[in-house]
Amino acid sequence: MTLAIVLAAGAPAASLPTGGGESLVDGLAGQWRRAGVSEVRVAADLDELAELAGRAGGPVVVSGADLVAHTAVLRHLVTSPVGPTVALVLTDRPTGGRTVLREERGQVVEAGRSEQLDGAATGVFGGAVRVGRDDVPALAAAARAVAAGRAAGVPGPLVDQVFASLTGQGALVFAHRVRLLVAHRVDDAAGLAGAEAAVAAVDEDRAELRLSVKEKDDFFTTFFVSTWSPYVTKACARLGLSPTVVTMLSVAFAVAAAALFAAGGRPSLVAGAVLLYLGFVLDCVDGQVARYTRDFSAWGGWLDTMADRAKEYLVYGGLGWGATAAGFRYGWALAIAAMTLQTVRHMTDAWYGVLHDEAARRPRNVGGGTGGGIGDRLNAASTRVQADAGSVSYWLKRTVVFPIGERWALIAVAAALFDQRVALIAVLTWGVSALAYTGALRTLRARWMWVPVLDTVDATLHRDDGPLATRLPVLRRPGPLVLAVVAALGAAALLLAAVLAGAVGPGGDGAGEAAAPLRWAVPVALLVLLGAATGAGAAHNGPLDWLVPAALRAAEYLFAIAVGLIGGAPAWLVFGYVFVLALHHYDLVARLEKRQPAPPLHPATLGWEGRSVLLTLAAIAGIVSIGLATLGIYLLALFVASVVLAWVVRPARAAPMPVGTGGHAKL
Repeated sequence: MTLAIVLAAGAPAASLPTGGGESLVDGLAGQWRRAGVSEVRVAADLDELAELAGRAGGPVVVSGADLVAHTAVLRHLVTSPVGPTVALVLTDRPTGGRTVLREERGQVVEAGRSEQLDGAATGVFGGAVRVGRDDVPALAAAARAVAAGRAAGVPGPLVDQVFASLTGQGALVFAHRVRLLVAHRVDDAAGLAGAEAAVAAVDEDRAELRLSVKEKDDFFTTFFVSTWSPYVTKACARLGLSPTVVTMLSVAFAVAAAALFAAGGRPSLVAGAVLLYLGFVLDCVDGQVARYTRDFSAWGGWLDTMADRAKEYLVYGGLGWGATAAGFRYGWALAIAAMTLQTVRHMTDAWYGVLHDEAARRPRNVGGGTGGGIGDRLNAASTRVQADAGSVSYWLKRTVVFPIGERWALIAVAAALFDQRVALIAVLTWGVSALAYTGALRTLRARWMWVPVLDTVDATLHRDDGPLATRLPVLRRPGPLVLAVVAALGAAALLLAAVLAGAVGPGGDGAGEAAAPLRWAVPVALLVLLGAATGAGAAHNGPLDWLVPAALRAAEYLFAIAVGLIGGAPAWLVFGYVFVLALHHYDLVARLEKRQPAPPLHPATLGWEGRSVLLTLAAIAGIVSIGLATLGIYLLALFVASVVLAWVVRPARAAPMPVGTGGHAKL
């Protein structure tokens, strides 16, 4: 239930007649209703605004009575999935004392008068803000504060002052920029007539379809998918296909491509490449359908993230199977390596994003960082490149990091022209280069940001610590990152020893007997691994501690792979176990990104250290294959049960859907 409040006070144009014959304030109220809000109220003053907000039981939209815009602009603000509190942002020249703002990474980090921002403004407040339920008390407090300030003669429109006060109270506000559609704030009849003419000159539906495509995407997606995917998006919308249905169709295409890659033979490889490309197109279309129809849901966002990773790793599995069947000894090993590398890369991507977002909303050089250093210069250079959209440097930066479009394109081309082995080697080569490039630059930039990012979230949850880690003594030195890196290096050393001892048999399976003496090295490696668990209770406030989750993922995966080789487990079983681990960890990351709570059954997953202890016991007992299969099935069952509890059972109990309604619960 969303309440829209139109603040008529402080807007001289509120009573002007529109082209439809009604006043601007009445016309705007009608537009908010058509935009999907549950109730619209017109507030005569700030006291009434504060009172209405205080009684609201859900999100509140506040707008001035000087806004002229397409109804789609208002609908996009109401349904925006970027965050609970979202402000309309324009690129107009600020007039009439309107609030300017500075944004970074889509977040409004400063708002006030032009002289206050000292030339650092990136936009103008568009006169409307959707306030999330948790921020509504801050909105009421902001209205009361502005009312007191107004009595002292503070200049500027009232809605702008309320917005500036809201941001000043620490509310996290995201920016919704108007693109292709029209939104203007007017002061007089001439401005109103011009704004209405600009609105009438734009085909609203056509603009919305174009807006369904991301404004900035990667090279392959931009030039080889987005040029024609809107036609597919339009067809899906006309057929009534939801984003979730399109996501599942994309999964089906990827599974078929993986099966063809596993089958091998030139016709199958070419057909698999084509299906992989079409599956990626549908992967883009599901988001476009969501944006075009405004059918957003937390479930849909989570499913899209999880489906992307599952599809990609199933394709790796198909390539590994096919390469092995074609006689290449290390086909499965390449697939396991590609999956492990990509998961660790994604963990660094996710946590660097959290770090960057947190840094953007904090004062410059927070925590002792020094401005003007190499990290500061790299950050400024990156900002300039990102702003120069379409330049060679821009596309090189977008491509070198090896995003999903480039990965799928490389796999398709390499498999169609060569074979599965070449495709996997190409993915690994480019992936390692991308990890080295982004890792080096982000490390330097992170030292400039100096934000204790893991102190802002549940470090135990996102480290994936289990009951053992929480009970071990805490080592506050040398720090959690050093301990995690040492654990990863110890697991890597065990894996290298297994490979050198001849633990990889024909077809990439564990040889078992050749590496039997290493069975007793597993407990030693486990002790090194458990060293990282002693850092669980330490403060994660170092400038590079955002790397801890990725280092722990690398440590656990490498350890499990090494145990599988030493214990003679089939390579496909090792792949399957790491695949299930990846699903579990992506679930945590997806919930972090979608602002969802921990999985319902997370404590039962035992933690990375508990699972490693069980695999060590299996290695000592000589039943590694049984251990991997049993633990993998157990984790998969927990994952499925958590999905059902989180997305089916709990939402149904919390807010039962009325009879006759359907679709996703909107954010």
